Amino acid sequence: MTQASLFAGLSAFPLTPANASGKVETDALQTLVARGVAAGVDSICVMGSTGIYAYLTRAERRRAIDAAVSVAGSTPILAGIGALRSDEAIALARDAQEAGARGLLLAPMSYTPLTQDEVFEHFQSVASATNLPLCIYNNPSTTHFQFSLPLLRRLADIPTIVALKNPEPAQGSIAEELALLRTNLAAPFTLGYSGDWCAARALLAGADSWFSVVAGLFPVPALAMARAAQAGETDRVMQIDAQFAPLWALFKDFASLRVIYAAANLLALTDAQPPRPILPVPQEHTARLKAAIAPLVDWTAPWKTA
Repeated sequence: MTQASLFAGLSAFPLTPANASGKVETDALQTLVARGVAAGVDSICVMGSTGIYAYLTRAERRRAIDAAVSVAGSTPILAGIGALRSDEAIALARDAQEAGARGLLLAPMSYTPLTQDEVFEHFQSVASATNLPLCIYNNPSTTHFQFSLPLLRRLADIPTIVALKNPEPAQGSIAEELALLRTNLAAPFTLGYSGDWCAARALLAGADSWFSVVAGLFPVPALAMARAAQAGETDRVMQIDAQFAPLWALFKDFASLRVIYAAANLLALTDAQPPRPILPVPQEHTARLKAAIAPLVDWTAPWKTA
């Protein structure tokens, strides 16, 4: 496996169950990781946005990576290392490497808006702190930072920066964006998408990877959709995507983080709640959520609770 291909395929992003004080519930996290491993996902990323990395201390983030690695077997564990300060992100990168993570995911977190040069320096310093491959986490809805194409070119020239995790483009099609990026970012460079509702279109357009929130809880149907796309089975992809559609609608209404917590609670996989001040999905939508996950639970029958 090359550094770039480490980020290819289906990467599952489980939530990080934690109590109200931010202490990670490692047993529950290991259960979620084990589901992805058993399903055969290509990688598992802890401490992504769904993994509430921004809400956990350095010590708890290390505990989460340790717990995930201990049950992952040969499945690569990737780790989010976003932090407001470069020195903190460097320390988190080194922690992740020591814990056995195989790759890193870095978002340009900030309070003061960052310039393109500041983000380049941040990524350059963090990338040089370890020999692990690093994926650029482009998530402007949370970071409020827009990567310019010249900045992406500069970052792609750093040897250990080998992948890009993109949201659905605000303008134009995914196919057009992929063509532009492949023209400007020299191979090997892995181009993947998050925003689960656009996954079917992204994969069929030729994206290298799907960075998936839903695969962190429902890895079997997510993997089936990813493999169908890789095989060019468009009808099959759209059939599976249609089963996910009610969940995608909930993601758009309440944000995927809140919805995944509520779904995990319904499946009795954890009773953890989103970190405050984030509030859970209102209870009046429980019936809608139950209906949305019902066909997905059937895919995961071996893990259904009594």
